[in-house]
Amino acid sequence: MKLCILGNGLTSLCLAKFLTNKGINVDIFSNQKKIYHDKTRTIGISKKNLDFFNKEILNIDKFLWNINKIQIYSDNLKNEKILDFQNKNQTLFATVKNYQLHQFLLSNLKKNKLSIFKNNKKFKESDIKNYSLIINCDSKNDLSKKFFYKKLKKKYDSFAYTTIIKHKKTINNIAYQIFTKKGPLAFLPISETETSIVYSIKGNQNIHLKKLIEKYNNKYSILNFGNVASYELQSLNLRSYYYKNILAFGDMLHRLHPLAGQGFNMSLRDIKDLTKIIKFKLDYGLELDSSVCLDFENKTKHKNYLFSTGIDFVYEFFNLESRINNSILSKSLKIIGKNKFLNKSFEKIANNGLNI
Repeated sequence: MKLCILGNGLTSLCLAKFLTNKGINVDIFSNQKKIYHDKTRTIGISKKNLDFFNKEILNIDKFLWNINKIQIYSDNLKNEKILDFQNKNQTLFATVKNYQLHQFLLSNLKKNKLSIFKNNKKFKESDIKNYSLIINCDSKNDLSKKFFYKKLKKKYDSFAYTTIIKHKKTINNIAYQIFTKKGPLAFLPISETETSIVYSIKGNQNIHLKKLIEKYNNKYSILNFGNVASYELQSLNLRSYYYKNILAFGDMLHRLHPLAGQGFNMSLRDIKDLTKIIKFKLDYGLELDSSVCLDFENKTKHKNYLFSTGIDFVYEFFNLESRINNSILSKSLKIIGKNKFLNKSFEKIANNGLNI
């Protein structure tokens, strides 16, 4: 029994680490000569996923910054708070710098005799026969183009701009999301003196990002801005999750608008579901082969599609309000948010996905 993973992104490394923890040999293929680290990017990991990560993959507590409250605002209500999620003094989610987490996983795996990195080596179709199971996390390789091209895609005509601001020391455990007329703006704390910014702005236009951030910032005494990166936004759902013994995974399966910070969390939930299937096979002495792919698709495809559709609905909800220039939708959501049962339900979905 021999497995391989295609790609060396965060999802690939997380999955590889779990498999090696279970004593499984894994070959990791990557076409990249050198890994580019975007130091403007951060990710938020929900409490449920974080418990799984620390227990089953690798303990990353030393890199985390805990958030215990999320507040949602709207331009159309003059920055009046419309939703408030909190769980007393418990962590709702934690933030971590993307490149720090990637480097920690990579360093750990390189010391592990069960993982072999085949960097800058192209995986060919003729290599398929060498592995009982292939997990493909790389959308740019030949297998992806040949077998996984049927997708449901949506372009948002928007770009996400990311940066990190440095500011004076403050109690920094509340995440803010503001639905502005240009698009959703998120303030994600990563320390007492640093906060990550993700601003999804409609259209490809010349913008004064610093001025926009300063306009909506009412908490931080900003000292300086870090580098700014941007990428085009689109949602994606793959029609078929596998071909023979090749399982598409991670961003290959689904991509979301970043407004809810759920992209990596969805991939972690997929890892949980996949690892349950793998554990079951191993416990009963069964092969890790194409049956894993079928079981995984049956277990996750419908949930992933419903969840990603829900995120898209949230985007379109606020986008419609912006277009009609009316606050009635935000006012309605504010009333709904005061219902403790519904508020708690929203929090559970953000934490657990549709596994509630």
